[in-house]
Amino acid sequence: MNKDTVTLHHLDRSRSLRILWLLEELNVPYEIKHYKRLPSMRAPPELRKVHPLGKSPVITDGGKTIAESGAIIEYLLEHYGKGRLQPTTPEDRERFRFFMHFAEGTVMPQLVMKLIFSLLPKPPMPFFLRPAAKLIEMGVNAKLLKPGLKDTFDFLENELRDRDYFAGQEFSAADVQMSFPVEMAESRVGFENRPRLKAFLEKIHARPAYQKAAALST
Repeated sequence: MNKDTVTLHHLDRSRSLRILWLLEELNVPYEIKHYKRLPSMRAPPELRKVHPLGKSPVITDGGKTIAESGAIIEYLLEHYGKGRLQPTTPEDRERFRFFMHFAEGTVMPQLVMKLIFSLLPKPPMPFFLRPAAKLIEMGVNAKLLKPGLKDTFDFLENELRDRDYFAGQEFSAADVQMSFPVEMAESRVGFENRPRLKAFLEKIHARPAYQKAAALST
């Protein structure tokens, strides 16, 4: 590995696509080290040699190791951004800060919980327990997950009513951070009744840096 470039430790089917995309947007010299998930879908143990949590995304830059998507994005903006992909007005900066935290602090926990409960009535759950597990899933989904996700994505749809991107009219790193939960939601529930969120995904997917990152991430 070249010590003069950022190394992205990239796990397939993970949030690290966002970091690869941001590196492309900022034209930061980087290298990718690819890791494959185990059959259990967990990250391989080799990632623990990079960071004790053994998760991705994580980057190394010189003697520094940075984990967590939001922290990595802030680090890259601070050290390589030169003011790019960051809002300039106070109002937009407030929205930028909010969505940088909202993505992983609110949206992703809801989506992950929905995923976990959807897997509950499936193998390796013993077949004779699956009907009960299905009833639990349906109850949690109806009373907790579905209403909560509706509120979240109603809010996000409304936030795009008067602007093209989450922090303002210009694309920013907040959109990079928000991309994963919005993509995950679209793939699981669809956005037939959320035209602004659907348009947001179309815009970011059309960006050359996103397309290059997506191609390199496989």
